[in-house]
Amino acid sequence: MAITAGDNLNSVPAPRQQTLSTNYLDLNSTSGWGQQYVPDLMEKEAEVFGPRTISGFLSQVGAEESMSADQVIWSEQGRLHLSYLCDIDGGGSSSPVVTIQSDIDGLNYAEAGISVAHGVRLNDTVILSNANGVYKGLVTGFAGTNDCDVTVAIYDGSTVATLATNKGTTMLVYGSEFAKGMAYYTAAGTAAADSRGANEPKFKTFSNKPIIIRDYYEVSGSDVSKIGWVEVTAEGGASGYLWYLKAEADTRARFTDYLEMAMLEGELGDDNAHNFGAGGSGAAQGVDAWLGNATGSTVGTEGLFAAIEDRGNLTSGVTGVNAATDLAEFDAILAEFDKQGAIEENMMFVNRATSLAMDDMLASMNSYGAGGTSYGVFNNSEDMALNLGFSGFRRGSYDFYKSDFRYLNDKATRGGINDTAGANAIRGVIVPAGTSTVYDQQLGKNLKRPFLHVRYRASQTDDRKMKTWTTGSVGAATSALDAMQIHMLSERCLVTQGANNFMLMK
Repeated sequence: MAITAGDNLNSVPAPRQQTLSTNYLDLNSTSGWGQQYVPDLMEKEAEVFGPRTISGFLSQVGAEESMSADQVIWSEQGRLHLSYLCDIDGGGSSSPVVTIQSDIDGLNYAEAGISVAHGVRLNDTVILSNANGVYKGLVTGFAGTNDCDVTVAIYDGSTVATLATNKGTTMLVYGSEFAKGMAYYTAAGTAAADSRGANEPKFKTFSNKPIIIRDYYEVSGSDVSKIGWVEVTAEGGASGYLWYLKAEADTRARFTDYLEMAMLEGELGDDNAHNFGAGGSGAAQGVDAWLGNATGSTVGTEGLFAAIEDRGNLTSGVTGVNAATDLAEFDAILAEFDKQGAIEENMMFVNRATSLAMDDMLASMNSYGAGGTSYGVFNNSEDMALNLGFSGFRRGSYDFYKSDFRYLNDKATRGGINDTAGANAIRGVIVPAGTSTVYDQQLGKNLKRPFLHVRYRASQTDDRKMKTWTTGSVGAATSALDAMQIHMLSERCLVTQGANNFMLMK
């Protein structure tokens, strides 16, 4: 079965900036007043797309807070236990040398002479695991920069083969063993404090910067008083026979969507390659001059999708693009969440295809589904319409609540991008419910916040969460311009805390 769109489908996403025959009724043509009979004019504009705005996602899963700086910095807890990715160059013995290459999250690397400040100490008991086997041993010595070459004596005397695969071995500290009366000692065996010292709590610091988002609408003073033939309405409730009312309301609704889309799609960049202008003066400064940045400075902001791809989890499915048709993908997601924060309640915001695939998957779990409709399982009766949709389910110890993500379906937004994105199409995002505890450096204390929240610039004199002001000659005249200009501005960024608990579905 194939669905073919009409040749003259009304789906042009880009708005017009002026009144043309293509977006306004023309009654001066031969098909208008020049014909024998006056046309039967339907005054009300038809609303054929339903609600055209896509905003609302962040209001459901996040919060908003003010800030007064050019940057927001927050810290997140590190893992409690000591686990590292290593290789084994000095193998072939029962006392191999294990080179620590990075922590288990892969954020601190030892390649290219940069060593990891790890927390392994003498007399720690460790587990080594790789493709050759699983071994348990005792740490007996250190060598190399920052003591990253760790000598491990294997308890059962097994010979550990050389496995120099980059980060191919996992080492986990699971305890320690000392002789009676033994103090911490150095590799030479003298009774002294361990030269590596005590372990300190580990945390990771992240940051993001706000961007300034602007738009405006302009109408001439003459057109403000022009009466149209069509009664127009907009999502904001504006209505009447004045065309500029609809145009201004549409501009405002589109700008509100931009505020959310920028927080979802934002990307951080830099000008180290002079992509945003090569310096100089005047027009030669390029985009750097427009943004007010010095050459080499950071531009953009980190949105939700970029944060998850950088610090979170990705799933491309197990059996294909709509891999939610079986439980294999969800079992893999659960296994990954178990390695992370193990937050039980999660919200899934998905596109239509993935939503229907999940419904089909859950319906197939019903033993009566193959032979006919089961009313009880779906909470239906014979006298009501059959409901084949699911809003949530529980798998293992995790609860998933499903909701359609209009942004991923709308042809004028990500829905149109996904049509040509192939394997890079975004079919959904899984967001943890609840709050996280973080240390706010600006306030100097720990706070509980939603995992997602928007930070906007504000002070006692100026609130830049959503600013609107009017200039021109219409109404209270503010300038010599014979027009009305409505300006909109916001300065904001998104804080994605605990991105390791998020999942981006591609």
